[in-house]
Amino acid sequence: MSQHQQSLVTQQNLWKTFLVFLLPLIATNILQNLSGTINTIFVGQMLGVHAIAAVSVFFPILFCLMAFVIGLSAGATVLVGQAWGAQNLEKVRCVVGSTLFMTLIGGSLIAIFGVLYAKHILMALGIDDEVMHLSLPYVQWMLAGSPLLFIYIIYTSILRGVGDSRTPLLASTMSIGVGVITTPVLIAGYFGFPKLGIIAPAIATSLGMLTVLIFLTVYLNKKDHPLKPDWQLIKNIRHQPKLSKIILRLGIPTGVQMVTTSVAGLVIVGLVNRHGADATAAYGAVNQVLNYIQFPALSIAIAASIFAAQAIGAGKSDLLAKVTRTALGMNIIFTGTLVILAYLFSKYLMALFITDPNVVALGQQLLFIVLWSILFFGASAIFASIMRASGTVTIPMIINVLAIVCIEVPAAYTFSNWWGLEGIWYGYALAFVCLCIMQGLYYQFVWKKKTVKVLI
Repeated sequence: MSQHQQSLVTQQNLWKTFLVFLLPLIATNILQNLSGTINTIFVGQMLGVHAIAAVSVFFPILFCLMAFVIGLSAGATVLVGQAWGAQNLEKVRCVVGSTLFMTLIGGSLIAIFGVLYAKHILMALGIDDEVMHLSLPYVQWMLAGSPLLFIYIIYTSILRGVGDSRTPLLASTMSIGVGVITTPVLIAGYFGFPKLGIIAPAIATSLGMLTVLIFLTVYLNKKDHPLKPDWQLIKNIRHQPKLSKIILRLGIPTGVQMVTTSVAGLVIVGLVNRHGADATAAYGAVNQVLNYIQFPALSIAIAASIFAAQAIGAGKSDLLAKVTRTALGMNIIFTGTLVILAYLFSKYLMALFITDPNVVALGQQLLFIVLWSILFFGASAIFASIMRASGTVTIPMIINVLAIVCIEVPAAYTFSNWWGLEGIWYGYALAFVCLCIMQGLYYQFVWKKKTVKVLI
C-alpha cells in the first residue's frame, strides 16, 4: 500500500502529516479568494462601476447556493474519511456516487429554475433599474453553469477525505489560470473572440470548471488514484436512500450555519452603514484582512475533521484527543503568527484597500479590537469539526447559531449605541470568545463521554 493509499492517522508523526496535508489546503483557500478579487478587478477596470454593482448582486444568491453545496460536501467528506480509515474502497465509491447524484439533481434544478426566475429573484433583492439589464444576463449565465461549479467543489472536497489535498490545489490553480486568461479576452473580444461584456466572467468561470473536470478525469485515471472516475465509480452515481439520508443529516446543519452567518452579516452591514460611507469602506477593508486570517483557522478545522473521521473509520477513537491537540496547537502557531503580523503591519494592510488616511486610521482601530479573537474563532471551529467527524452535528450547529443570534447581533447593536462604530467589533470579539467557550465545554463534558461509532 503506497503512502497515498495509507490512512492519514496511521502514519507515524501526526504533526508532520497534519502540516503536509494542511499547507495545500490553506493555499487552495487563499487562491480561491484571490480569484474572486482578480475577477472583480477585471470587471471594474474594463466595464465600470455599474458592472461591479451588477456582479455584486449575485453574491447573496451564490452564498445560499454554496450553503447547499458546502453542506453536502461536509457530510460526504466525513463519510468518505470514515470509509477510507476503514480501508473500504467500495464504501468510499458508494458515498462519492450518492453525493454526485444529489449534486447533479440539485444543481440541474437550480440551473433550470434559476435561469427561468432570475428576473423575479433580482427584483425581490430590490436591484436598481439602472443595473438590471447588466445583472440579469450575468446571473442567468452564472446559474446555468452552476452544476459544473457544484461538481467541482464536491469532487475536490471528497479528494481531501481520502487524504489528498494536493490535487485540489492543482485543480484550483488551473481553474484560476483559465479564468484569468479568458475573462479579459472575452470581455474585450481580443484575438477575434466575440466581445461578450458582462457575461464574460460567468462564461469564463464555467470554462474554468469544465477544463478542470476534464483534467481531473484524465489525471486521476492516469495516476490510478483511489477516486479515479472509472466505471466502478460511475455505476455508483445513483440514488442510495440510506446513504443520502446520512449525508444530508450531517450536511444540512453546516448549510443552516452558513445561511445564519450570512444573514447576520447583512444585519451588521446595516448597522455599519448608519455610520456613513467611511465606516462602510473601513468595514470592507477590515473584512478582507480578517478573511485571509480566518482561512488558516478554517483550513485547520477542515483538516482536523478529516483526520478525526479517518481515525474513527480505522477504529482508533483513542487518537481523537491527539488530533484535537495537534489542531489546536497548529491554530495557535499559524493563526497566532498571522494575528501578530496583522497587528504589526495593520497600517499597510488597510492602505492596500483604502487611500483616504482618515479611513485607514479608522480601519486600523477596528482591526485592533477584533484581531486577537480570531484565535478563539479557530479553536471553536476545531471543536465543532472534530465532533462533526463522529456524526455529532446538531448541538454544535445550535451553539453556533446561538452565538450569532443571541450574542453577536444583539451585542453589536447594543455596543454600537454605547460606543459608536467600534462597538460593532466589540460584539464580534465577544461572540467569538463565547462561541469558543460553549463549544469547548460541550466537547469536554458531553461529547467526550459518548461512545464514538462508525456511521457507515
